[in-house]
Amino acid sequence: MANHHRTVSPSNSPTKASHTTRGRRSLKVAAVAAATGAILTGSAQIGVTTAAAAPLQLPILGNVEIELPAGLLLPRVPAPAAPATPTPPAAPAPQQWTPSDQQWTPAPKKLAPAPAPTPAPAPAPDATPAPAPAPANRVFPQRARAIQPVSGVLTSGYGPRWGTHHNGIDIGANLGTPIYSAADGVIINAGPASGFGQWVRVQHDDGTITVYGHVDTFTVGVGERVVAGQQIATVGNRGQSTGPHLHFEVWDPAGNQVDPQIWLRDNDVAVTWGG
Repeated sequence: MANHHRTVSPSNSPTKASHTTRGRRSLKVAAVAAATGAILTGSAQIGVTTAAAAPLQLPILGNVEIELPAGLLLPRVPAPAAPATPTPPAAPAPQQWTPSDQQWTPAPKKLAPAPAPTPAPAPAPDATPAPAPAPANRVFPQRARAIQPVSGVLTSGYGPRWGTHHNGIDIGANLGTPIYSAADGVIINAGPASGFGQWVRVQHDDGTITVYGHVDTFTVGVGERVVAGQQIATVGNRGQSTGPHLHFEVWDPAGNQVDPQIWLRDNDVAVTWGG
């Protein structure tokens, strides 16, 4: 330092001080600058490798121009940091899906509930139908073997009458009263007859023949099958007659005349005309 000198010349000063005065002022200024840390950032960054560089030009302090000799190292004094300006918090960025190296695994599927078990089908019916139950014994009313051939009043019985023999019985009834077959059989005559005007004759299954005389009309024909109680004619007044009535005769299988009332009684017929 003895071989170098610094010249500190005040700016715009009209007079020049002595050499000694300038040297002292330069040292004071350098000391003040080093103490106060007013050296610029460029001065603070000078390292050992730049010690032999040219003198560093310092800023003007007031009206004094400062020069530092080459090789003068100043202590590194950090420049005062400027007050930090508070930064407003950044708005949160929207979340975005970021692909990753992990393999995507789908979520397990929810299985539908298991269906209810289907009931087992009913066993097929036996191909062989069960036999139908036997019908209960039905009781039918027994059909009468013989019936009363007409409704009316007994006016003349079987046997002697007026000096002759009366071969049948007479039942008086209104004209047109129905006449019925006394038993099952076949029609052997239906039409005109001597003394009777018209008649109907029925041969029954046992060979007995019944005769219906003085009929007004007949409703059957020869050879027709009839049953007991079937209408075959109506009461009339034809032939030798004194009034509407039925002349009824019975002949047994041997060809003999039979009292009709006895025959009816023997065949369980309860007549209503009396006598």
